[in-house]
Amino acid sequence: MSVVRPKTDDNYHLLVLISLLSLAVFLTLFVLRALDDNRLTSWQWVFAGGDVFRLLFLLALGSAAAYVLTRVSIPGHSLPALLFLCSFAVGTLFWSEPEAIADAARYFTQAKHLEVYGIGYFLAEWGSEIKAWTDLPLVPLLYGLIFSLFGETRIYIQAFTTLLFSGTVFLTFLIGREFWDRTAGLLAGALLLGMPYLLTQVPLMLADVPTMFFLTLAVFSVVKAIDRGGTGPLVLSGTAVALAVLSKYSAWLMLTVLPVIVLARLSEGPNGPKTVLRRGLSILAVSLLIVVSLAALKFDVVSQQIGLLKTFQAPGLGRWTESFASTFFFQIHPFITLSALAAVAAAFIKKDLKFAIAAWPVLLVIVLGIRRARYIIPVLPMLALMAAYGLSQIKEAAVKRFAVASIAVSSIVIALFGYLPFLQNMSAANLRDAGRYLSAMDAERVEVIALPQARVSINPAVSVPLLDLFTDKKIVYRPGGPSAAPEDVSTSPLRFTWEYENPRYYRSDSYGDRPALAVIAGDLDEVSLASISRKLEGYRLAGEFAVSDDVFAYRSLIRIYSPTQNTAHLGRDGNG
Repeated sequence: MSVVRPKTDDNYHLLVLISLLSLAVFLTLFVLRALDDNRLTSWQWVFAGGDVFRLLFLLALGSAAAYVLTRVSIPGHSLPALLFLCSFAVGTLFWSEPEAIADAARYFTQAKHLEVYGIGYFLAEWGSEIKAWTDLPLVPLLYGLIFSLFGETRIYIQAFTTLLFSGTVFLTFLIGREFWDRTAGLLAGALLLGMPYLLTQVPLMLADVPTMFFLTLAVFSVVKAIDRGGTGPLVLSGTAVALAVLSKYSAWLMLTVLPVIVLARLSEGPNGPKTVLRRGLSILAVSLLIVVSLAALKFDVVSQQIGLLKTFQAPGLGRWTESFASTFFFQIHPFITLSALAAVAAAFIKKDLKFAIAAWPVLLVIVLGIRRARYIIPVLPMLALMAAYGLSQIKEAAVKRFAVASIAVSSIVIALFGYLPFLQNMSAANLRDAGRYLSAMDAERVEVIALPQARVSINPAVSVPLLDLFTDKKIVYRPGGPSAAPEDVSTSPLRFTWEYENPRYYRSDSYGDRPALAVIAGDLDEVSLASISRKLEGYRLAGEFAVSDDVFAYRSLIRIYSPTQNTAHLGRDGNG
């Protein structure tokens, strides 16, 4: 490899300025961290008592690394593949996260039904025996297929979601290249690494990252099919749109960008208006044929879900809020947001209608007041495209490369050395660690007892599938006592946990060796465990997992018990 040297000293001045601004931005956000009201990775929690000088040192090293990266000459044809591989490698850095969001229990439970009973059962019982809440079937179906093919191991899910993230980065590059040029595409793809919150979501067993991929795929395929035509591309494009529709209900709103694509191509595309309209309608017909055919089979389920979205989810958007300042300045690198804002003015001056395609989903988020970081994950590639367009207005290529590299590297440092340690010290980490411990135990079955907790918004029973995700043991579950739902459960974003029902694969009528016990509780003192004292007779304490945070009311502290030698041979209830 050869080193490319800047042609003028002006580049050095600009690069130093960008480096200093990057450090200044971090210090400013650190001082103002009380303004970050994100519900998962707020800076006021992540950096509470943190060593700011250590982070500054790491960020300075990151700036140096970004400089080196932008000085290295890499063959142009290799850059897209390198971007894909680098984004995957970054995603793997976060695989040690626990499942910190309770919604993962739904997707795991639905996927496990497919693994245990088969795809026919899944398709027939989705929405009835398999509780679907407001989830659409595509993502849990894919997770279930992975379990069926490779085994019920979390790392396979993480590899899949990380591949989807890298695929989104690559698709974002392709869209940027299609709209403007290769450089804009590369900048846009790299900017997806400049969103610390997004990086923490990549390994989680949720629907947000898959939805982001399918939505981005739909946008790219529609643009290409409208421009090139042909039966094959039109059918594939319609299928891609259908996949986005089936991934998550929130994607439906964002898919209103498709008419914007048609309108933009009417004016700036290579084909005449009639051709563009005909191709657009063909894509719509294919996607509708697929979606309506599937929806007709589950009409009652879909109708109930849409009703729940209207009466519960839509009003909830006004209650479950995080400020735009939090999302667009703390959870996303501020340079991305500012570049996107500058791009609006540049696109307006140039009358660039292609920019409207990228801007439309982001505009919907702002106008409709969607103030929850998780809910806007699918539109982040469009935000990256906007920011890339803004940065493309900079004439010096070295400055553009260094600015994007600085954004990506500093965001990775913040996520890796700030967000990740915080998440690993949440009580959700106990489920991960206890599951691994159980897998190493000499026991065929594990009976899980989830004790009720006072004044929490989560039903403790939902921790059972999250524990199951991390162990290969047979789980048997019996409630440890009824938990009292909070008074505001009807409007709580965690309402689904109180409507959670134990899947029948957790029931066991088999006899044999006594199972190990896993007790999940909010506290592990004698008072908290008094209700199960008789249950613990004949057992000895084998392990305790009590990592606890001071942020969230619900805690999943776990004790593992194994039967004593003289009782291990007794039956399920302790009887011979």
